[in-house]
Amino acid sequence: MENGRVIDKGQNAISHTEGQGMALLLAVQNNDPETFSQVWSWTQQNLQVRDDKLFAWSWSPQVGINDMNNASDGDLFIAWALSCAYTKWNEPSYLFNAIQISQSIRAKLLRKTNKGTVLLPGAAGFEKPDGLKLNLSYWVFPAIAELSRLDPAPEWEDLRLTGLKLIQEARFGKWQLPPDWLVLEGERIGPTDDDRFGYDAVRIPLYLIWGKQASLPFIKPFQHYWGSYAGKMPPAWINVMTGEMATYNASEGFQSIAAMALAYPDVEKTQLPSFNPSQGYYSSMLSLFTKMALEDLKK
Repeated sequence: MENGRVIDKGQNAISHTEGQGMALLLAVQNNDPETFSQVWSWTQQNLQVRDDKLFAWSWSPQVGINDMNNASDGDLFIAWALSCAYTKWNEPSYLFNAIQISQSIRAKLLRKTNKGTVLLPGAAGFEKPDGLKLNLSYWVFPAIAELSRLDPAPEWEDLRLTGLKLIQEARFGKWQLPPDWLVLEGERIGPTDDDRFGYDAVRIPLYLIWGKQASLPFIKPFQHYWGSYAGKMPPAWINVMTGEMATYNASEGFQSIAAMALAYPDVEKTQLPSFNPSQGYYSSMLSLFTKMALEDLKK
């Protein structure tokens, strides 16, 4: 919208930090300071309303803030975008806000565990009696690299290394895929919820490759899985333990990430599906993020 609000029509026209942060990153990538300013202004005024510098993750036109809890990937996107915007346009307020958000992420969302430093998906609700509930797709490696440069602190390197370790260990079932959500209890990690490789975990290979953290051992399971559908459409999700699959196809955004993973390590040869804006918010953003990652890797 002209006021800078990004609408997720698939979720009752709400706005959330993930969408606002993705739009900020795309504005920087496309050298559009006006759109960046609009999106940041709306985000700051309507979502940065907590006691810390993190963001309430969800806003609806009916009630305003839906949930004061944050979403850590959205916070990472916003801090990353602000830091990049400062570098590109030399606006000091962007630098100031990026550092404040980065410091709040370190203070509020990082936890030391037997596996190393992990990122809580949100400040509240993920430290449970049976362990920490984690989402490996929240390890946005290019953002972590940017914040490590912006806000030098050893926790960022610890977080990076722990993410790589968990991604190596979180391999389950026939295809050795990571699930969308994990439980970490002591030294043990295991799937939770529906045990699915789907809407969240699909982003893991994107962030590994984009953040220059990938190697063939990391990417091989994704290549084996998606490669098994050569000439066919993969399902939207698969249960990593039972092999049960969605009865509907993965979206164009999923297929964009699959194409990039299948081309690895020669990602410059990636053939992306044609972009269709009518595919909906999430699939569109995955398509645009994959395109942005490929552009960054060519620099």
